[in-house]
Order: sequence, then C-alpha cells, then structure tokens
Amino acid sequence: MRSVPGRFTSGLHSEGVAARLGLWLGISFTVAFVTGLFSHFMQHPPTWLTWPSRPVNLYRVTQGLHVIGGLATIPLLFAKLWTVYPKLWQWPPFRSVSHAVERALVLILVGGALFQTITGLLNISYAYLWPFSFPAAHYWTAYLLYGALVIHVVNEWAKIRRQLWTKEQVEPPNEVAARRRFLGTVAAASGLTVLFTVGETVRPLSGLALLAPRDPRIGPQGLPVNKSAAAAGVTAVIHDPGYRLTVTGAVRTPLSLAYDDLLRLPQHTVRLPISCVEGWSAEAEWSGVRLRDLAEMAGVAPDAVLTVESLEKGGSYRTSEVRPPHWNDPLTLLALRIDGAPLAPDHGFPVRLIAPNRPGVLQTKWVSKVVVA
Repeated sequence: MRSVPGRFTSGLHSEGVAARLGLWLGISFTVAFVTGLFSHFMQHPPTWLTWPSRPVNLYRVTQGLHVIGGLATIPLLFAKLWTVYPKLWQWPPFRSVSHAVERALVLILVGGALFQTITGLLNISYAYLWPFSFPAAHYWTAYLLYGALVIHVVNEWAKIRRQLWTKEQVEPPNEVAARRRFLGTVAAASGLTVLFTVGETVRPLSGLALLAPRDPRIGPQGLPVNKSAAAAGVTAVIHDPGYRLTVTGAVRTPLSLAYDDLLRLPQHTVRLPISCVEGWSAEAEWSGVRLRDLAEMAGVAPDAVLTVESLEKGGSYRTSEVRPPHWNDPLTLLALRIDGAPLAPDHGFPVRLIAPNRPGVLQTKWVSKVVVA
C-alpha cells in the first residue's frame, strides 16, 4: 500500500509515535470507560445493584477523574489523529475483505472517540446542541468505542510491542529528538488542561480553574447551582405557609410536618460535598434532620426503599430513590441550613436531601414528600 507521493514525509508520522500516543490513549480511555460506568450506574442503578454510602468522597473522585481526565485526553486524541491520518490517503483504500473490515473498525473507533470527547465537552459546558438524550448516547457509544479499541489493540499488538519493548533498529538522533519534543508538547498540553480544570473540585486550586465550567466558590451562599428555583418553577410554592413534609407509604405512622416542626426535631450537622456529573464539586456544612430519624418516627422497615419527591413539577430528577445503605447512614440529612444559615431558594429551601457518595442530581431539592416502599 502506498501513500500519495510527496506528502507526509515527517518522521512524526511513524509507528513509534503512534504506538506511544496509542498507549497513553488506551490508558486514558480505560479510565474514562470505568469511571463513566460508575457514574451511569450511580445515577441509574439497576434493582440488583446497591451502592455504599462510604467512602464519602468516592463519587466526587471518580466523576472528577472522568471529566478532568476526559478533557486531558483531547490533546492526546488529536495528536494521535494527526500522526496516523496519512493512512487515510493510502491507495488502494483496502486490499481484502478482512482489511476492509479492519479499516471500518478504525472508522468506528475514530468516530466514537470524536463523538464522546466533543459531546462530553459540550455537555460540561451546558451547551446541548442535539435532539437526543446525552446520557443514553454517551453510555451506549462508550461500549461501541471501547469494544472497537480492544479489537484495535489486539490487531496492532505486534506493532506496539515492537515499537515500545522489542525495537532493535537504531534511529537517527534527530528523529529521536523530534519525537521527544512532539510527545513532550502533547504531554504538556494534557497536563496544563488538568491544571486549569482540576480547581473545579480541588478547592486550593480553584483560582487556576480557567477551563472549568464552574468556579466552586461562586453561587448562592458560596456554592454553585445548576438549576435555580426560578428555572425549576418553584419560587411561589416554596414560600407557601401551608408547606408540610409528609412521610407516607409502607409506614406504621404517617408523618406530616411543618417547617417549624422540622426545626424542633434533633438537628445534626455534617460536612459533605455536592458532586456534579459535569465534574465540579464543592463542600459545605449542612444542618438538618437525619433521614433515618424520620424513618424511625414513621416506623419504616430497615430494608425499605425511600423515594424523595420535590416540589418541582417536572424534570428527570424531581424524585430520587434512597436505598438502605444511604438512608440508614447518619450522614444523610434532610437539610434545613447550609453553613449555619437557612437554605437559599436555589439550594432547596425549605428542605433538601444531602447524602454521602451520591451524585448531585440525586441530592433532591425542595423536598415535599418521602414515600416508603
């Protein structure tokens, strides 16, 4: 197979460079795939899967790694594509049926990688420029992409091993130096991407978070929000003097508590983060009533599943399921205060759920009802 004459003469369009970038990408995509599955199943757990409530920061770390690591992958991906793109211009385009299948697989791999990185970048920037469900598309494309990656690695393993571990030929010093400069530049670009993003979840570095979609220091009561009370359409009902929190369903004693009733119950304070699917997270001190104390007052069975409902009338996450490991955890509160002050409307006044090791979209705001099953 031959290339178009007079083109692609740079020594950087080589198996050696491609193998090294491919190794870095393989590691990066593996981390993104594993942490992405963790994120998906935390938000949409099947009935047979129960997540623990501890360690408290597990989701915060894995989702931060997923998003920040995914951003760091972008320079690697485009450097890899630049290195190997001369193969797109080789002629004839394929030599056999098996070679045509191999090239189709590479097309799936490249297309899937571009789709995941570009839509992921737009998602964390809150730019939804598509008519489909991003979580569903991102989830299923991940399987397609990672499956194509595994097959590609198997097909290319002999080249990878030769270039990285068993290479015997002596390379010209100028080519070695050029390769090191190029790979060093790519590594620096990925490193700077991490440095200018990680501050969205590591508070001491927040001043460097130039590429982050959220500054963890900015928001009502010093904490960011993704959906305001106005956007949720609850600004009127949350100040209704007739507000009551009810606990119903499979209970021995149904409860109906006014806001003042909740304030008179034993109050507890915990320090927990809000960890958002877009990668940012920020800690605060929350005070309120332990969910397990309310469950005990209502006579709830220890293995029951609780569904927390919001005053919000619509939205994919107006309700969230709280399974036994979380609602039995003493850190799980129906919070009334943040950092010593009553919750701002945008943070869920009058009552919000806060629990350890849980995505922010499941920390339901403007809570009005707990249904026990």
